[in-house]
Amino acid sequence: MTTIASNFLLFFILFTFISPSTAFSHIQPNALVLPITQDSTTNQYITLIHQRTPLVPIKLTLDLSGQFLWINCEEHYVSSSYQPIHCNTPQCSITKSKTCRNCFYFKNPGCNINTCNLYPNNVLTHTNEIGEVSLDVIAVHSTDGSKLGQQVTVKNFLFTCGRTNLLKGLANGVNGMAGFGRSEISLPSLFSSALSFQKKFAICLSSSKTKSSSVLFFGDGPYVFFPRIDVSKFLIFTPLIKNPDNSAGPFFHGSPAGEYFIGVKGIRINEKHVSLNTSLLSIGDEGEGGTKISTLNPYTIMETSIHNAFVDAFAREFEDVPKAKAVKPFKLCYKLKDLSVTRVDFVPTVDFVLQNKDVFWRMFGANSMMKVSCEVYCVAFVDGGVEVTTSIVIGGYQLHDNLLEFDLENSRLGFSSSLLFRKTTCANFNFTSIVLN
Repeated sequence: MTTIASNFLLFFILFTFISPSTAFSHIQPNALVLPITQDSTTNQYITLIHQRTPLVPIKLTLDLSGQFLWINCEEHYVSSSYQPIHCNTPQCSITKSKTCRNCFYFKNPGCNINTCNLYPNNVLTHTNEIGEVSLDVIAVHSTDGSKLGQQVTVKNFLFTCGRTNLLKGLANGVNGMAGFGRSEISLPSLFSSALSFQKKFAICLSSSKTKSSSVLFFGDGPYVFFPRIDVSKFLIFTPLIKNPDNSAGPFFHGSPAGEYFIGVKGIRINEKHVSLNTSLLSIGDEGEGGTKISTLNPYTIMETSIHNAFVDAFAREFEDVPKAKAVKPFKLCYKLKDLSVTRVDFVPTVDFVLQNKDVFWRMFGANSMMKVSCEVYCVAFVDGGVEVTTSIVIGGYQLHDNLLEFDLENSRLGFSSSLLFRKTTCANFNFTSIVLN
């Protein structure tokens, strides 16, 4: 099948079987918005949707690399609008499922006859199980980019049923995982197809440890934060690079090709180049190396030689300050009493240099050093070991108070650098009626 024919078939299937509806049918949203909070025990980022008939709130762990939405159907799943997707149907074909089965235990959500199946995956515990691909109602608030709008209800929204044991290792109260990866059945792709807006999403993770929510947008900007600052005007863009390793395997729990890689060419600390084995920064023919972004890793992870060079270069900028005893998982720490206020204000800047020397993602002290006790700060980058698949994985702490826009249609990433220097934060979006308990 040609690419044009394949794209037409996908559009036809999604247009036919995923239909949007709102409280007022003439309203066509340009964007949707979800709240995000960080679980204090697991450091996972949690979002909230409403699903089923009648609607119930569902908490989900955010997985930036996940290929689809999966929700536990084994316990307490009651919905009059639930529909299993059967084998050899157009809906099943878009999932690229290679598994069809009959479940004879009893007929209920997650267990039906002649159903299309995928393998929902808990990447934190490295477990997966077969799960029924299904349709149900989902509801999310619209937004004009500055505040909540009306709730938008999407019928026949595709997801996969998981089982209770897949919830092990997820935050308390979570009932599944929300996949945002480069897949035709990830949440950004399905919302884009259902509501005919840009295949784009943006995420802004707050550093706040209070109940203030971080925010996630589907569709186009603006992205307006108090006091009426449109962060979309400050974005710098770099290409999203596709990893050549497309080996999802028979369980379809994702592949590197569905993850978000960017082309880091080098690292600077205080605008001084760090001496690295730059071959590790490129992606090899088998998908090894490179730099990706992850919401499941709490801190940035680096291959050992990169991490050693990074830490040594950072320490040279603080060479007159005595080191403190390292606090795991970090290797370079300092006592607060040895860091005067002036020195804390001038923590070395960290630049990830991108497509050329003039395009770089700058990280300041709030994203590079972490307070691990009342007395100690540590450089919040972690040694991942020698035998790593990906050389650099940019984790959650380095994303705090940075807005990231994933433009899937144009295959590019927009990033703001720290919003603290714009006199706002990721906690400053105007949520007026959504709170995660």
